Amino acid sequence: MAEALKLTADNFQSEVLKADVPVLVDFWAPWCGPCKMIAPIIDELASEQEGRLRVGKVNTDENAQLAGEYGVMSIPTLILFKDGEAVERLVGFMSKKDLEAAIDKVVG
Repeated sequence: MAEALKLTADNFQSEVLKADVPVLVDFWAPWCGPCKMIAPIIDELASEQEGRLRVGKVNTDENAQLAGEYGVMSIPTLILFKDGEAVERLVGFMSKKDLEAAIDKVVG
């Protein structure tokens, strides 16, 4: 069972920007209620979408510079990257169904 990658400034380029498949990145923090609510959905997607989509998480408390670089103002913010580019941005808690629809739009 796949789980979301722990992303940091050190591995973001290799794991996200140079990935050969689209990547869903969850910008979150341990104290964020909606982040805790969406976490199990993120983990399910990491497993269910394995091979089609990579899923990673950025702790904004530990990686504030990375969050700033991508204009993350509210959390959770989920950004879908394809070919090294941010192509979709989703802010706030959302259902698994809505997340899957956004992923399908990008991944096809």
